[in-house]
Amino acid sequence: MTSTETVEVPTAGAYRIEPGESTISFATRHLFGLAPVRGTFALREGLVHVASPAETSTVRATIAADSFDTGLSARDNTVRSGQYLDVAQHPDITFTATGVVRDGGWTLRGTLTVRGRTEPLDVRIDEVRVLDGKLRLRATAEVDRYAWGITAAKGMTGRRLRFSLSLSATQVSIA
Repeated sequence: MTSTETVEVPTAGAYRIEPGESTISFATRHLFGLAPVRGTFALREGLVHVASPAETSTVRATIAADSFDTGLSARDNTVRSGQYLDVAQHPDITFTATGVVRDGGWTLRGTLTVRGRTEPLDVRIDEVRVLDGKLRLRATAEVDRYAWGITAAKGMTGRRLRFSLSLSATQVSIA
């Protein structure tokens, strides 16, 4: 294992993300930027493959689109509807990273697929540690929903969402 600041590069191998021990939260603003909105999504599954060199590592994660939750059922149902996420037709949101860039820190370079549309997304790795035999990762990303063609309720609904990820993964053997 090698270490750079708050990023420990774990032993090469596959790590299965533990959905019950991981969180995906977001923050945005609505009502023309006047009111904050916070919420969460649930991770369905994920796999981190730590490679050697670490820059060639990969990640794949699937988020349950219908897990969108801000604590306000009317808003949550609207966001899950065809107006926004269209969870009936697109039950999964997927993130796939095909490499890591060292740019004064660490950034996962990948793509995010929402409503069947795939666009680039960089995820900033804030911390990676191996504790109690588990890989623990904290990261952030900003998503502009317009890039994925989700443009309903301009002004009333926040355009940009800031995501905070806290993931826990266990090393597994993949046959």
